[in-house]
Amino acid sequence: MAQPRCCRQRRLMPVCLVAGGKTVMVALSAFTLAWTHSVEKVRWEEDWVLSDAGLRIVEARVKGSGAGMEIPDGAVLRDGAWRYTPTLAPREALLLAQSGATAGGWEICADGKCVRVGETAGPPAEIRACADGEALPADAQ
Repeated sequence: MAQPRCCRQRRLMPVCLVAGGKTVMVALSAFTLAWTHSVEKVRWEEDWVLSDAGLRIVEARVKGSGAGMEIPDGAVLRDGAWRYTPTLAPREALLLAQSGATAGGWEICADGKCVRVGETAGPPAEIRACADGEALPADAQ
């Protein structure tokens, strides 16, 4: 007999990072993607969740404006950062250019742990839903 809808456990979907020929699980359903703008040297952060529809951005934060970083209408300044909710459709994957030009590369954080990619030039890194049994947790490799 099936469990009533109220009591079913939602299956956690792991998020994988594919970079440098390796695949690691970096999060269960939610993570923050952060980087420092290569020209303005300002930190940018985005909170993402993995749903049945794909990767969905739920909030973005930027600590200033400048080249290609205009603060959108409706953004609120709180705790030193402009916060807003981008209106992007869910995505199957995020591709992160690894030019080596982004100061410090990309930082992907979840559950108090972070992974960095893109500090040096290389092929793009990808963040997407993990296939069943595809990867070990980042701290296990």
